[in-house]
Amino acid sequence: MALMQTDAELTNEYFDVLDELDGDIESRRQAYEYIQGSNAIVHGEVVPTTFIPKLFSLRTYETMKRASETMHAILEKVITHYLDDGEYRSLFDFDDRLIELILMPRGYEEVIPFMRADIFLNEDTQRFMFCEINADGISGMNTNRQATRSISDSETFTTFAENHKLQACTLLTPYVDAFMDVYEGYEHKRPNPHVAICDYLDHGVVHEFDELAQRFEARGIESRVIDVRTLRYDDEVLTDEDGWRVDAILRRCVTNDVIEFWDESQALIEAVRAQKVALIGSFAGHIVHDKQIFQALFAPDTQNFLTAEEISFIEQTVPMTAFLDESQVNLAQIAENKDEWIIKPSDHYGADNVYAGCDFDAKTWHSLIERFANGREGYPFIVQRYVTQYKTKTLPSDEGIEDMPDGEVSSTPVFYNNLSGLYLYNGAFQGVYSRLGPNPTISFGAGCVIAATIWVDADVAGAVDLA
Repeated sequence: MALMQTDAELTNEYFDVLDELDGDIESRRQAYEYIQGSNAIVHGEVVPTTFIPKLFSLRTYETMKRASETMHAILEKVITHYLDDGEYRSLFDFDDRLIELILMPRGYEEVIPFMRADIFLNEDTQRFMFCEINADGISGMNTNRQATRSISDSETFTTFAENHKLQACTLLTPYVDAFMDVYEGYEHKRPNPHVAICDYLDHGVVHEFDELAQRFEARGIESRVIDVRTLRYDDEVLTDEDGWRVDAILRRCVTNDVIEFWDESQALIEAVRAQKVALIGSFAGHIVHDKQIFQALFAPDTQNFLTAEEISFIEQTVPMTAFLDESQVNLAQIAENKDEWIIKPSDHYGADNVYAGCDFDAKTWHSLIERFANGREGYPFIVQRYVTQYKTKTLPSDEGIEDMPDGEVSSTPVFYNNLSGLYLYNGAFQGVYSRLGPNPTISFGAGCVIAATIWVDADVAGAVDLA
């Protein structure tokens, strides 16, 4: 039996096909044109994508499945102990209003129905470290779908597929299916429920919400995309502003936005408190969304209820994390050893105010530590041991290719850092959101591109066969 190809070998082979096709310029133009006309839009901007997919072997699939499902099981234990044990709650530094939201009744069994665990994976060694956990309004499913569609008919892709079985992650329909599985176990479920996809729509990824609503409708389930601030509650029924009854909410509003719009969100909050609506997932997801979770995982009070195998897993895969506060860390050491550290808000999203020391000169890094330490900005920061990221061959976004002569279109690979977002639906690994970037912080503001995620010769159950 032939040895399984590594991810890097598969990527090299893909670039070889691209070279044999003289850069496959016309396919690249078509892929770029497709994305520009698609609904892969975040905050009003079409997301930048790369023509080169992330090609993952069965070996990598198994690593990602183990990583994500093991962490999910650990985090379920953490949330359960938080809800059940008042003393354990003191381990976390949360606003009183957050605690109120977290402790609201859930009414169904699943502790974390939806989660995305972002990891830095070394595809050669298969070692990985967690970057952050999202159980509070996960996104990216539609972007992955459109990135895949943009390249799957290209000549490079179809030629590569002549020698491999290729499968794509399917994320949107299984998301809806998992949601309805949870609702079936809801204590106060209704027949023929109305499902609202809720966020603060000026903050949300609305095109993805529309895609989800269409999939509910395809199952015969009435669904609407609703801004939380427009909900109405009369002590018995939650409705939208047109009087349309809401029985279940697919929560995409992150908890810190609920806090920001506290007064305008009371209809939602009161209906959840009174168990007049199923909120899937619950506000308890904030416990693992907040980056202080990584510090809590190392605490004796947490490790007391974990197995030896789970503790070992944490020690091997979670970077040292602490509040950027002089009571917890040596600020001078962090300031003097900038390349070892990255600082982030404990509870923000979208790579807002994330600073890796290796991105800055010593003077600027010192000023950042001074600015954000000890809660000086009005909210807590964490400091985390910096993880050197795995680099892979790719191509930058093809912006401008539509007007560029063929001879000016470069097909020379560049090496970008990788961040893999591992989706779990009801605790089962479902797929990957692949982001790459030239800088330590992988975000749209720092040159990030999205790559289609493709399983190669892996025969993944539930994935979609291509070519």
